[in-house]
Amino acid sequence: MGELFLQDRVILDLCGGTGAWSEPYKQAGYDVRVISGPTHDVRIWEPPDRVWGVLAAPPCEHFSVSGAQYWPAKDADSRTLVALSIVDACIRIIHKTRPAWWALENPVGRLGRWLGPPVFSFQPCDYGDAYTKKTMLWGNFNHDLKQAPVEPVFIRDSVRGRKYSPVHWGTGGKSAKTKELRSITPPGFAKAFFEANP
Repeated sequence: MGELFLQDRVILDLCGGTGAWSEPYKQAGYDVRVISGPTHDVRIWEPPDRVWGVLAAPPCEHFSVSGAQYWPAKDADSRTLVALSIVDACIRIIHKTRPAWWALENPVGRLGRWLGPPVFSFQPCDYGDAYTKKTMLWGNFNHDLKQAPVEPVFIRDSVRGRKYSPVHWGTGGKSAKTKELRSITPPGFAKAFFEANP
């Protein structure tokens, strides 16, 4: 593939935050557009006509099983509906742009209640990043990703006795920064996904 050809291939990274998932595409010369944050709200953003691929990572805080105890309160005060409006916007952009492939990710949780069962799941350690954080994917993409398994590494919290990944150590707070750090796509998986879905 020539460089000019790749520059014509638009990759949308919806709710992309740091752009970690789309980074391999950017490095390869694709036209990557990270649509994230208050200045680029996917719910009101208009996509271009021609799109090659879509990566979507809607915020998971209202869907993740780690916060299941808060689901009833979030359902009652409409936080769930607001979160679903972002997922809906991602799906509408996908349908409108008709990309060659697309994928939407979220951790283990309740998003399948609205999207149906995921088509793929992975652990970061399957692709060379030595930690665990099971992630589910929905979409239409090549699932044949080349694995590079490694053993996950853990450290133990001496106060509570729990095991944590060093990658997520100290990111348990509620600030926007810690949420962003927890949501970064593992680079090994991002590379494998790119290689399987050029």
